[in-house]
Amino acid sequence: MAPLTTQLPVNILPADGDVRYFGKVIPPKDSLRYLDALLNTIAWKSDEAIMFGKRIITKRAFAWYGDLDYAYTYSKITKRALPWTRELIELRDLVTSFCGVRFNSCLLNLYHTGEEGMAWHSDDEKMLKENAPIASFSLGAERKFCLKHRHTRETISLMLENGSLLEMKGSTQKNWWHCLPKSKKIGQPRINLTFRVMVDSK
Repeated sequence: MAPLTTQLPVNILPADGDVRYFGKVIPPKDSLRYLDALLNTIAWKSDEAIMFGKRIITKRAFAWYGDLDYAYTYSKITKRALPWTRELIELRDLVTSFCGVRFNSCLLNLYHTGEEGMAWHSDDEKMLKENAPIASFSLGAERKFCLKHRHTRETISLMLENGSLLEMKGSTQKNWWHCLPKSKKIGQPRINLTFRVMVDSK
């Protein structure tokens, strides 16, 4: 599978971070093939979070894969990584060819429709390697993605296309939040794969 582009995009943030949008990096037929494969082969589970002392079950589904059975804790819930699947290895290697980083894990989110989204947050958990890039690969429905500076509250938005790649690196997670707003107009699923670098505690 040959990538659509090898051009290095510019940083879309004005300061305090580095976010680069590569646009579509694989053809539509490959995007459709991977979307179908991941929908049917990934061990999807309903996501959970502890909020105000209560366990919340979300409509959004997740899955967690990696080189090792890494423990990943966010929203006070700990998850254990499963072994890579063939499709995930292929996509990891594709993303690595653009970002130049060997990612050792991938957190996947499945949004069944636009009525499922993600609130403002930063991926700055201690088990992630500090300032290491996070590569976000999108399959399925096109969705709006927003970034907001923690202090100035400046916001930046863009549409994440089917088969597209976005890279967040440097001090982005320390200075910017990001979110995926909900939209009742979207009825198709979207899978987001966020490739990460975990600190190997072993």
